[in-house]
Amino acid sequence: MKTPNSPDMADLLSSLPPIVPRHQIEHYLPGFISRGYLANLDSLGLGPRKIRIGSKIGYLREDLISWLKKRSHYDPA
Repeated sequence: MKTPNSPDMADLLSSLPPIVPRHQIEHYLPGFISRGYLANLDSLGLGPRKIRIGSKIGYLREDLISWLKKRSHYDPA
């Protein structure tokens, strides 16, 4: 449910692939979050829930969006 201080993530939900590779996060969220920052948060257990396929790390679209919603604040002013 969208609250007054919560951004609408519907466009993001429709534009992200089912699994977002960490190494491509800047492609999908340019200027907002970097793969290095996500790697640091992951090492602290503070990042979005991740999946590992071989040596690659990715995030399920819904998990990434849910994590972003919890960390974001929307100021419509």
